Amino acid sequence: MNLAIALRCTLDQDLSAFVQLLQDQQVPCRVSEERGEQVLWVPAELVEPVQQLFANPDAWAAFAAQAASPVPVERPSFVAQLRQAWLTGLWLVLTAIVALVTGLGERLDVVSWFSLQAFTVHGEYGHFLPLEHTLSSGQWWRLVTPMLLHFSVLHLVFNALWLWELGRRIELQQGRSVYLALVLLAGVLSNLAQYQFSDAPLFGGLSGVVFALLGFCWLYQWRHPVAAYALPKALIGLMLGWLLIGVSGVLSLFDLHIANAAHVGGLAVGCVLGLAVAQWDKRRAQQA
Repeated sequence: MNLAIALRCTLDQDLSAFVQLLQDQQVPCRVSEERGEQVLWVPAELVEPVQQLFANPDAWAAFAAQAASPVPVERPSFVAQLRQAWLTGLWLVLTAIVALVTGLGERLDVVSWFSLQAFTVHGEYGHFLPLEHTLSSGQWWRLVTPMLLHFSVLHLVFNALWLWELGRRIELQQGRSVYLALVLLAGVLSNLAQYQFSDAPLFGGLSGVVFALLGFCWLYQWRHPVAAYALPKALIGLMLGWLLIGVSGVLSLFDLHIANAAHVGGLAVGCVLGLAVAQWDKRRAQQA
């Protein structure tokens, strides 16, 4: 969505009632501070109507008097959200299918087709082929597919909920091309990070991608604020706290094995891409 500058106002001018009016009319907008001024951004095609509305104080001053009892906005149904963010829904469906066919990791003969390294099981022992051998044989899909593996219902549900919540935001705000690139790049790099820094050859899960989505929203919002990525600070703190607890090694005392390298790698990917895309979008908006 291309935003353009509709208004420039002094810092002491209160725009809250006018912004609330636009939001209630479902007009995408944001306010930034640039060079000692407040700048109101709206879709380029709505710049003139918004300027006309602002020029008529009676039209929105009357609204400000009624702002204490705003009209509730009806949320779209789950089906409607799924139609809008069908790529996120597709990731969830694929993850559920893999969970079913692998028996949540119990069917090792099937798991071996999705793991980063190909392996065979002999009695109680597993023989893992070197990654170089696996990739040289043309099995490049293994760089991505470990993110579809889950080994418990809790593991699956936790990651699915986060993917649905964060993935939809990015898919709708940035478009499917950017979103797809983010998921695939985060999946590959977080898997390779886990392979490089972990002694366990068998791992999986969407959590590396989830941390990438979190990092993207977090750093994009810091650099170029938009309503879609306005996550509660407590939520970001909770996720980063969980990451630090995992890295500390405390969870291993309770026999909980966490893919810490995948989490850190995914977060790093998301933060870098969040900053880069935010800078690109901000520059485009200023040139519009």
